[in-house]
Amino acid sequence: MNSLQSPSAVVMVRPHAFASNPETRDDNAFQTLANRSAKATSTAARDEHDRAVEQLRAAGVTVHVFDDHGTQDTPDSVFPNNWFSTHPGGHVAIYPMFVPSRRRERRSDVIELLKQEYRVQDVIDYSGLEQDNLALEGTGAMVLDHVGRIAYTVKSNRADPVLLERFCTHFNYEPIAFEARDAEGRDVYHTNVLMGIGTHYALICLNMITDLDRRATVRARLEESGRTVIDLSHEQIADFAGNAIELSGNNGLVLALSSRALDALTPQQIEVIKASATTLPLTIPTIETAGGSVRCMIAGIHLSRR
Repeated sequence: MNSLQSPSAVVMVRPHAFASNPETRDDNAFQTLANRSAKATSTAARDEHDRAVEQLRAAGVTVHVFDDHGTQDTPDSVFPNNWFSTHPGGHVAIYPMFVPSRRRERRSDVIELLKQEYRVQDVIDYSGLEQDNLALEGTGAMVLDHVGRIAYTVKSNRADPVLLERFCTHFNYEPIAFEARDAEGRDVYHTNVLMGIGTHYALICLNMITDLDRRATVRARLEESGRTVIDLSHEQIADFAGNAIELSGNNGLVLALSSRALDALTPQQIEVIKASATTLPLTIPTIETAGGSVRCMIAGIHLSRR
């Protein structure tokens, strides 16, 4: 089974010099410092990544792995979903990133593989807009409903509103932007930490959306798309329960999320997910210290094979 929302192939980046990035710590409240040496942290992150790749492949997901040996000083490279995205019809976008170390994550070999193995009609590169201090960090900044053509976006310095409008015009999405804060009142840095959209359900912490009218609009638009809304708590978001991605495997839909995230869900919430998808928990505690989880690690390929 293949779903327009849930790709059967993904890109992942294998980290050799993983670390919690000091450049992004100011506005990413999810970051923590690993309590071990840099080498031990890096090795643990690489091992977690490799086990995740094995589990995804065992579920029938095609995983294209690229090594990052750390020569470019890119501590967040394990999160490739921020610098590019792919779209049905053969379209690829490359994004401007907020901090310099993340800009160095972009690499031509990923784009070349997509062109070689998939049907790519055009590549729209927005990265030059970094010179104007504009950022739009891919499917971290935007959670895309590929069926309803909506780009749900938390307002932040990682998602410039002018660039969001430009992306939505190019790629035929409707932007729905909103402010969101965590339980301590801190701004949310990426939309994909508070929501994830599957084929038949959506995970979201509605209480993080500060404007009540906007909150009602987001819920209504998700429900209008035929999805069951799984409303997450602040505590569940802190355990990365919103940072999940639905994929198409050999035996149907799978929801890839961290073991920590799955443990945070209630039996009732899991029941809603399992009505249409199998849960696939990946154990990545070291990688989560960088402030991202499974969704951030996976760049979905919404392109047709050659």
